[in-house]
Amino acid sequence: MIIMDVDTLVLGTGIAGLSFALRASKFGNVAVVTKKSDTDSSTNNAQGGIAAVLSSVDSYESHIRDTHVAGAGLCRKEAVDILVHEGPARVLELADLGVRFTRGDDPTTMGFDLGREGGHSTRRIVHAADLTGREIERVLVATVKANPKINIFEQHYAIDLLTENTGGKKVCRGASVLNSDTGEVIVIRAKITMLATGGSSKIYLHTTNPDIATGDGVAMAYRAGAVISNMEFIQFHPTTLYSDAARNFLISEAVRGEGGILRLRTGEAFMKNYHAMADLAPRDIVARAIDNEMKKSGEPCVYLDVTGLSEEKIKEHFPYIRERCLEVGIDIAKDQIPIVPAAHYTCGGVWVDTMGRTTVENLYACGEVSCTGVHGANRLASNSLLEAIVFAKRSADDAAAKIGSLALGDTAEFDMTGHADRVPLNIIEDLESTVRTAMWEYVGIVRTDKRLNKALQVVEGVKETADKLYDTGILTPSLLELRNMAQTAKIIIMSALRRKESRGLHYSPDYPYLSDKPEETNIVIGED
Repeated sequence: MIIMDVDTLVLGTGIAGLSFALRASKFGNVAVVTKKSDTDSSTNNAQGGIAAVLSSVDSYESHIRDTHVAGAGLCRKEAVDILVHEGPARVLELADLGVRFTRGDDPTTMGFDLGREGGHSTRRIVHAADLTGREIERVLVATVKANPKINIFEQHYAIDLLTENTGGKKVCRGASVLNSDTGEVIVIRAKITMLATGGSSKIYLHTTNPDIATGDGVAMAYRAGAVISNMEFIQFHPTTLYSDAARNFLISEAVRGEGGILRLRTGEAFMKNYHAMADLAPRDIVARAIDNEMKKSGEPCVYLDVTGLSEEKIKEHFPYIRERCLEVGIDIAKDQIPIVPAAHYTCGGVWVDTMGRTTVENLYACGEVSCTGVHGANRLASNSLLEAIVFAKRSADDAAAKIGSLALGDTAEFDMTGHADRVPLNIIEDLESTVRTAMWEYVGIVRTDKRLNKALQVVEGVKETADKLYDTGILTPSLLELRNMAQTAKIIIMSALRRKESRGLHYSPDYPYLSDKPEETNIVIGED
């Protein structure tokens, strides 16, 4: 058993975790834990870019309005105002750090080539071709690795948050962490803990997310007693490549922003039948429209047509998408792209205030694992990376102001005595498949109470089994992921059952109307 003391513990190495770690290193030593390699994150897969008001023909008011419209009346006003007003400065900081954003010669855009995506009323997407996330990760990882006050622990998996009750409050004291290579458990005691573990979409059968997106942060925070908010709002990316040879590959919303058109097999452009913005409608509307058209036709996919764009423009703006499609025999300059929706982004998460503080003392959350209220019932395209960098700074500022008065807790060692039985991998995989299939079939783009209750029955059975396996089993990453997936899936289902309306990403034919009191339907779930 190893016990390690640090000033700040960061769980996750996406844009949120790395940005926070860099800032936290200014006021103490930092341990960064990631269950895979340092660049394995949803940030690394982000194609589109970062939304920010950097054009003289754009305005804060316009970005705020677009965010609220997409969020379907549930966005937290103060959080949106902070996001939009503080965002441009954070983007410029990334550029100063060395992120090579695509440049242009328009004098009104501060030298950036600004794209447009669904739900945005103007061009405001700062990007690095169509691999923005990968470029940001490249710079942040290199900067973090060069910082002597930050230690990255790769192949280490957080088991649970360490908490104690002090003065009537639940206080976070760090986390217990499994070394995936050795099987040894490390207790990391910390004054400040940041949850930046990313999303939950791997709990769905079809997803754009990397395999690490198993809802770990939400599950750990829930077990620690933190409040979880709005988990029913799972965003399905409308345009994922329909090909077994390119699993989980999304086609950026920026493709439609540049003129891509959604079509049926017959060639009909159908989005005009669903929304005034047609192919540039918000994601929830586009995903639901595609789902409806597929159900009507019985076809396994629809098509995204960019053949109207010049080959030169395609090579300049979407080189990565073009290359990946060519690998499966699709020349997007000549061929229509077969696409289907897939689980993409978790708009809810661990509830935080405008400084990133959860309801557990000294525990912060940032990025997709958190719920700042910025996204409401549906995330506006390219607001996610912006949210991460804006609230990472605010969290770091808040932590810096109080860390001098904090002490390490007297945390007990992790008890390994019960974890003795080998759990066969095929059993874990079968249970995981059961969760993912139930979530896809019953808790997808369109839900009903009957289907949700069926999913709940299935998931509760898996969760009961997973908890028993955890109590007695030798700890492995797969077992820990199964435990977290089952817990997070149950939270999503319970949240969906409690929302008696259709709003944003949550659509139920049982309740096809909007509640007239949306502020009272912002569902939260605390500790059992």
